Amino acid sequence: MTTNEASRSRRGPYAKSTERRHAILVAAHAVFAAHGYRAGSLQDVADHVGMSQTSLLHYFPSKSDLLLAVLNWRDSNTGDGATPPDPEETLVDAVIRQARFNEEIPGVIELYTVLCAESVTDGHPGREFFTERFERLRRSYARRFTQLAEEGRLRPGVEPEAAAASLIALWDGIQTQWLLAPANVDMAGCLRGYLELVILPE
Repeated sequence: MTTNEASRSRRGPYAKSTERRHAILVAAHAVFAAHGYRAGSLQDVADHVGMSQTSLLHYFPSKSDLLLAVLNWRDSNTGDGATPPDPEETLVDAVIRQARFNEEIPGVIELYTVLCAESVTDGHPGREFFTERFERLRRSYARRFTQLAEEGRLRPGVEPEAAAASLIALWDGIQTQWLLAPANVDMAGCLRGYLELVILPE
């Protein structure tokens, strides 16, 4: 066996395991987006992948483990709009880019909206994830609004922390409306309108 063949042989099981984990995450994403965490079962996920529930548990030992993996996978694919890939990107451009990007990924907004709403219930395994996510977003957006205030570009009377929390609330709410009536709701336009109300032009 050549060196390359041996290398491929060693990578084979690992590559197969990685592909199977990815397939499970994709299936769980679809199931949880459609039914929520409580109603979406591990058997539903296993059926989507074409494997037994026992085999699925080999990759994710519990349903809560799978949920958290799906949530982290979602954020790794979409980001959150708070940290622009280009440091020169404005807050408005970052938010609009993220909103439009999310619209193009099937199921990503449904998953977030359903699981975020469910997370406020007692004992939900996603509660800590969403609590920490909101705290992180509020801090991040507050820093951006504070910077704008220091530059004299935040409208007088607008508090950075309140503007940050309001932006997140608007974004989540407009996503829900968009899910119910996508032809009638312009998510990016609503977000831009809010930001242009609180941020003064250069």
